[in-house]
Amino acid sequence: MFTGIIQATVPIIYINKKANFCTYTVKLPEHLLHGLALGASVAHNGCCLTVTSITGNLVSFDLIKETLRLTNLGLLQVDDLINLERAYNLKAEIGGHLMSGHISCTAEISKIIISENNRQIWFSVTDKTLQKYILHKGYIGVDGISLTVGEVINDRFCVHLIPETLTRTTICKKYLGDVVNIEIDPQTQTIIDTVERVLAMHERKILSNKFNFR
Repeated sequence: MFTGIIQATVPIIYINKKANFCTYTVKLPEHLLHGLALGASVAHNGCCLTVTSITGNLVSFDLIKETLRLTNLGLLQVDDLINLERAYNLKAEIGGHLMSGHISCTAEISKIIISENNRQIWFSVTDKTLQKYILHKGYIGVDGISLTVGEVINDRFCVHLIPETLTRTTICKKYLGDVVNIEIDPQTQTIIDTVERVLAMHERKILSNKFNFR
Protein backbone atom coordinates (compact mmCIF):
# COMPACT_ATOMS: atom_id res chain seq x y z
CA MET A 1 0.00 0.00 0.00
CA PHE A 2 1.01 3.62 -0.60
CA THR A 3 -0.20 7.05 0.48
CA GLY A 4 0.37 9.18 -2.61
CA ILE A 5 2.92 11.38 -0.83
CA ILE A 6 5.92 11.48 -3.16
CA GLN A 7 9.21 10.92 -1.34
CA ALA A 8 11.59 11.79 -4.18
CA THR A 9 11.89 12.37 -7.90
CA VAL A 10 14.67 10.19 -9.24
CA PRO A 11 16.34 9.78 -12.65
CA ILE A 12 16.33 6.69 -14.82
CA ILE A 13 19.96 5.66 -15.34
CA TYR A 14 19.62 2.66 -17.64
CA ILE A 15 16.91 0.91 -19.68
CA ASN A 16 17.11 -2.59 -21.14
CA LYS A 17 14.21 -3.21 -23.53
CA LYS A 18 13.16 -6.62 -24.81
CA ALA A 19 10.01 -7.94 -26.51
CA ASN A 20 7.08 -7.04 -24.23
CA PHE A 21 9.51 -6.66 -21.33
CA CYS A 22 11.72 -3.96 -19.88
CA THR A 23 14.19 -3.55 -17.03
CA TYR A 24 15.20 -0.12 -15.89
CA THR A 25 17.52 1.18 -13.22
CA VAL A 26 17.02 4.28 -11.10
CA LYS A 27 19.32 6.15 -8.75
CA LEU A 28 17.88 6.41 -5.25
CA PRO A 29 18.75 9.00 -2.59
CA GLU A 30 20.27 7.68 0.62
CA HIS A 31 17.12 8.07 2.74
CA LEU A 32 15.16 5.72 0.46
CA LEU A 33 17.82 3.00 0.47
CA HIS A 34 17.59 2.28 4.19
CA GLY A 35 16.12 -1.20 4.71
CA LEU A 36 15.40 -1.67 1.00
CA ALA A 37 15.69 -5.32 -0.04
CA LEU A 38 15.09 -7.54 -3.05
CA GLY A 39 11.37 -8.14 -3.48
CA ALA A 40 10.37 -4.84 -1.86
CA SER A 41 7.54 -2.81 -3.40
CA VAL A 42 8.17 0.72 -4.67
CA ALA A 43 5.70 2.96 -6.51
CA HIS A 44 6.97 4.52 -9.75
CA ASN A 45 4.62 7.24 -11.01
CA GLY A 46 2.07 5.45 -8.84
CA CYS A 47 2.71 1.98 -10.27
CA CYS A 48 3.83 -0.67 -7.78
CA LEU A 49 7.03 -2.38 -8.95
CA THR A 50 9.24 -5.01 -7.32
CA VAL A 51 12.93 -4.48 -6.59
CA THR A 52 14.95 -7.00 -8.65
CA SER A 53 18.51 -5.74 -8.12
CA ILE A 54 20.39 -3.41 -5.76
CA THR A 55 23.93 -2.23 -6.50
CA GLY A 56 24.91 0.62 -4.23
CA ASN A 57 22.36 3.37 -4.87
CA LEU A 58 21.31 1.90 -8.23
CA VAL A 59 18.10 -0.12 -8.01
CA SER A 60 16.49 -2.09 -10.85
CA PHE A 61 12.89 -3.05 -11.59
CA ASP A 62 11.23 -5.29 -14.19
CA LEU A 63 8.22 -4.19 -16.24
CA ILE A 64 6.11 -6.86 -17.94
CA LYS A 65 3.75 -6.52 -20.90
CA GLU A 66 0.68 -5.62 -18.82
CA THR A 67 2.55 -2.88 -16.96
CA LEU A 68 3.84 -1.42 -20.21
CA ARG A 69 0.32 -1.51 -21.68
CA LEU A 70 -1.51 0.10 -18.78
CA THR A 71 0.97 2.75 -17.63
CA ASN A 72 3.22 5.51 -18.95
CA LEU A 73 6.39 3.77 -17.72
CA GLY A 74 7.14 2.29 -21.14
CA LEU A 75 7.32 5.83 -22.58
CA LEU A 76 10.15 6.86 -20.28
CA GLN A 77 13.68 7.50 -21.51
CA VAL A 78 17.09 7.58 -19.81
CA ASP A 79 17.46 10.73 -17.62
CA ASP A 80 13.68 11.13 -17.27
CA LEU A 81 12.54 11.75 -13.71
CA ILE A 82 9.88 9.65 -12.00
CA ASN A 83 7.85 10.12 -8.83
CA LEU A 84 8.91 7.58 -6.22
CA GLU A 85 7.32 6.33 -3.02
CA ARG A 86 8.28 3.34 -0.93
CA ALA A 87 5.58 1.09 0.51
CA TYR A 88 3.59 2.50 3.42
CA ASN A 89 4.98 1.96 6.90
CA LEU A 90 2.42 1.45 9.68
CA LYS A 91 4.38 3.88 11.88
CA ALA A 92 4.22 6.64 9.28
CA GLU A 93 1.67 9.41 8.99
CA ILE A 94 -0.90 9.08 6.19
CA GLY A 95 -0.82 12.51 4.60
CA GLY A 96 -2.58 11.52 1.37
CA HIS A 97 -5.02 8.64 0.86
CA LEU A 98 -4.46 4.90 0.73
CA MET A 99 -3.43 3.74 -2.73
CA SER A 100 -2.77 0.23 -4.03
CA GLY A 101 -0.18 1.04 -6.68
CA HIS A 102 -2.41 -0.62 -9.30
CA ILE A 103 -2.88 1.80 -12.19
CA SER A 104 -6.45 1.99 -13.50
CA CYS A 105 -5.63 3.70 -16.81
CA THR A 106 -3.70 6.62 -18.22
CA ALA A 107 -4.91 10.14 -18.97
CA GLU A 108 -3.78 12.85 -21.36
CA ILE A 109 -3.25 16.42 -20.24
CA SER A 110 -5.74 18.51 -22.20
CA LYS A 111 -5.38 21.95 -20.58
CA ILE A 112 -3.05 23.77 -18.19
CA ILE A 113 -4.04 27.02 -16.47
CA ILE A 114 -1.23 28.84 -14.65
CA SER A 115 -1.81 31.71 -12.22
CA GLU A 116 0.26 33.16 -9.40
CA ASN A 117 1.20 30.36 -6.95
CA ASN A 118 -1.38 28.05 -8.50
CA ARG A 119 -1.73 25.60 -11.36
CA GLN A 120 -4.84 23.91 -12.67
CA ILE A 121 -4.43 20.88 -14.92
CA TRP A 122 -7.20 19.20 -16.90
CA PHE A 123 -7.07 15.53 -17.87
CA SER A 124 -8.94 13.27 -20.26
CA VAL A 125 -8.88 9.59 -19.26
CA THR A 126 -8.13 7.03 -21.95
CA ASP A 127 -10.68 4.53 -20.59
CA LYS A 128 -14.01 6.38 -20.68
CA THR A 129 -15.75 3.64 -18.67
CA LEU A 130 -13.79 4.78 -15.60
CA GLN A 131 -15.00 8.39 -15.81
CA LYS A 132 -18.01 7.62 -13.58
CA TYR A 133 -15.66 6.93 -10.67
CA ILE A 134 -14.09 10.40 -10.83
CA LEU A 135 -16.19 12.66 -8.63
CA HIS A 136 -15.99 16.28 -7.55
CA LYS A 137 -13.85 16.48 -4.37
CA GLY A 138 -13.06 12.78 -4.61
CA TYR A 139 -9.60 11.27 -4.28
CA ILE A 140 -7.47 10.36 -7.28
CA GLY A 141 -3.87 9.30 -7.91
CA VAL A 142 -2.05 11.12 -10.73
CA ASP A 143 1.42 9.71 -11.43
CA GLY A 144 1.42 8.49 -7.85
CA ILE A 145 0.43 11.86 -6.34
CA SER A 146 -2.54 11.88 -3.97
CA LEU A 147 -4.82 14.65 -5.23
CA THR A 148 -8.38 15.93 -4.84
CA VAL A 149 -10.56 16.26 -7.92
CA GLY A 150 -11.34 19.92 -8.47
CA GLU A 151 -14.00 19.79 -11.17
CA VAL A 152 -15.57 17.23 -13.50
CA ILE A 153 -17.00 18.30 -16.88
CA ASN A 154 -18.24 15.61 -19.26
CA ASP A 155 -15.26 13.27 -19.83
CA ARG A 156 -12.63 15.52 -18.30
CA PHE A 157 -11.53 16.40 -14.77
CA CYS A 158 -9.06 18.80 -13.21
CA VAL A 159 -6.86 19.12 -10.14
CA HIS A 160 -5.52 22.22 -8.40
CA LEU A 161 -1.84 22.15 -7.45
CA ILE A 162 -0.10 24.09 -4.71
CA PRO A 163 3.55 25.22 -5.03
CA GLU A 164 4.74 22.42 -2.69
CA THR A 165 3.31 19.73 -4.96
CA LEU A 166 4.86 21.39 -8.00
CA THR A 167 8.24 21.53 -6.26
CA ARG A 168 8.30 17.96 -4.92
CA THR A 169 6.96 16.06 -7.94
CA THR A 170 7.39 15.79 -11.70
CA ILE A 171 3.97 17.25 -12.48
CA CYS A 172 5.47 20.73 -12.85
CA LYS A 173 7.33 19.44 -15.92
CA LYS A 174 4.22 18.17 -17.71
CA TYR A 175 2.93 19.71 -20.94
CA LEU A 176 -0.18 19.46 -23.11
CA GLY A 177 -0.53 15.97 -24.54
CA ASP A 178 1.67 14.31 -21.91
CA VAL A 179 0.39 11.02 -20.51
CA VAL A 180 0.04 10.36 -16.77
CA ASN A 181 -0.90 7.30 -14.74
CA ILE A 182 -4.30 7.33 -13.03
CA GLU A 183 -5.36 5.31 -10.00
CA ILE A 184 -9.06 5.52 -9.21
CA ASP A 185 -9.93 5.62 -5.50
CA PRO A 186 -10.91 1.97 -4.79
CA GLN A 187 -13.45 2.91 -2.11
CA THR A 188 -15.30 5.18 -4.53
CA GLN A 189 -15.27 2.46 -7.18
CA THR A 190 -16.59 -0.14 -4.74
CA ILE A 191 -19.45 2.10 -3.57
CA ILE A 192 -20.54 3.01 -7.11
CA ASP A 193 -20.33 -0.60 -8.34
CA THR A 194 -22.32 -1.81 -5.32
CA VAL A 195 -25.05 0.80 -5.76
CA GLU A 196 -25.34 0.02 -9.48
CA ARG A 197 -25.57 -3.69 -8.73
CA VAL A 198 -28.31 -3.19 -6.11
CA LEU A 199 -30.30 -0.87 -8.39
CA ALA A 200 -30.01 -3.35 -11.27
CA MET A 201 -31.28 -6.18 -9.04
CA HIS A 202 -34.15 -3.99 -7.84
CA GLU A 203 -35.09 -3.11 -11.42
CA ARG A 204 -35.03 -6.76 -12.47
CA LYS A 205 -37.24 -7.65 -9.51
CA ILE A 206 -39.81 -4.99 -10.45
CA LEU A 207 -39.88 -6.17 -14.08
CA SER A 208 -40.23 -9.77 -12.94
CA ASN A 209 -43.17 -8.90 -10.67
CA LYS A 210 -44.91 -7.03 -13.50
CA PHE A 211 -44.45 -10.01 -15.81
CA ASN A 212 -45.78 -12.49 -13.23
CA PHE A 213 -48.76 -10.25 -12.48
CA ARG A 214 -49.79 -10.31 -16.12
